[in-house]
Amino acid sequence: MQLDPASGWCQGVRLCPSPNFNARPEGEISLLVIHNISLPPAQFLTGKVQEFFQNRLDVTEHPYFAGIADLRVSAHFLIERDGTVTQFVSCLERAWHAGVSCFEGRETCNDFSVGIELEGTDDLPFTDAQYQALTTLTRQLQSAFTGITAQRICGHSDIAPGRKTDPGPAFDWARYRAALAKAAQEEEEQQ
Repeated sequence: MQLDPASGWCQGVRLCPSPNFNARPEGEISLLVIHNISLPPAQFLTGKVQEFFQNRLDVTEHPYFAGIADLRVSAHFLIERDGTVTQFVSCLERAWHAGVSCFEGRETCNDFSVGIELEGTDDLPFTDAQYQALTTLTRQLQSAFTGITAQRICGHSDIAPGRKTDPGPAFDWARYRAALAKAAQEEEEQQ
């Protein structure tokens, strides 16, 4: 996978454009927000997240869908259980993933963040393939948008405490951060 900083789109991933985005107010990209999602809850590889982000979800297919029928949301990326990466919105645009949020005193995190959804739940472990894809994608984002430092990577629960719980206790932050540090070191050694 290769992120093109000029377009904000990644080559080598699935593209599934969402209509749920708008322009960033200042174009700044300096925060990465990790989420989790599964539709229906705790069911994986259903294709329903893609339909949801494209406003094509058949709300009669599952009782849970009725409660989200009127939502218009998106994220920049989804990483499925098998490590497949799908992009919905250019990184240069504002995806609608964070909602009411605040990071280091600054509200409306959608304005300056990239959102990555991991297919999963708060309490089920994520897969090796997801951690590998997340690490690779994060390094691409950090190379393109230098404002996304290690200190500016957080969970949805960090920017919307009390309202959101994802990516949840099953997400292994130590594993992810160690993999990022190792990848950064390997890249530096190759230069």
